[in-house]
Amino acid sequence: MENKENYQKYFENEVNLLQKAGKKPKLLLHACCGPCFTLPYELIKGNFDVTIIYNNSNIYPEEEYHRRLDELKKYVSEVAPEIKIIEFDYDNVSYNKDLEPYANDREGNERCRICFRKRLTQGFAYAKEHGFEYFGTVMTISRYKNSQDLNHIGLELEKEFAPVKWLAADFKKNDGYNKSLVIVREHKMYFQDYCGCKFSIRHSKPE
Repeated sequence: MENKENYQKYFENEVNLLQKAGKKPKLLLHACCGPCFTLPYELIKGNFDVTIIYNNSNIYPEEEYHRRLDELKKYVSEVAPEIKIIEFDYDNVSYNKDLEPYANDREGNERCRICFRKRLTQGFAYAKEHGFEYFGTVMTISRYKNSQDLNHIGLELEKEFAPVKWLAADFKKNDGYNKSLVIVREHKMYFQDYCGCKFSIRHSKPE
């Protein structure tokens, strides 16, 4: 069995180094929804100058895309209104062209890895173009997202988009997922019942 890396330990070590150096670098943080942003932000705040990128054309239908974005904006306005949210144009049809060949995959397989890579590549490119020192994602908070895959892809892309550094993390560690649910309930947030793409709707809901 392949040994799994403890990417949350990577995150903690990186934060400790920044604190010792007295640095607060610019971080572009990919967020897929409000609930997934909650606990990661609690762990990140104070250590980074955060900007959020919302580039999630995988989400279907469009109403769901905007509902998740609106919930994210609402939460950010409550806890950190100074944070800027970069929104990308919604284009689900074009986005799905690379995913259609894997339409019958179960969640967590190759289709998801392609989806991760598409959004993370776009985020890295934006981070490099706009002078961010770090790029990361909140998606590792989810029980349904493979943190090993996300971090492997992030570390690969870090080489392509140097000098931007990948902020490795596994926010579901240390009971992170359940801690995020407490925040979600406190803020009465909308909590979706499927990953986001049209393929995950089919697999998570009865026909």
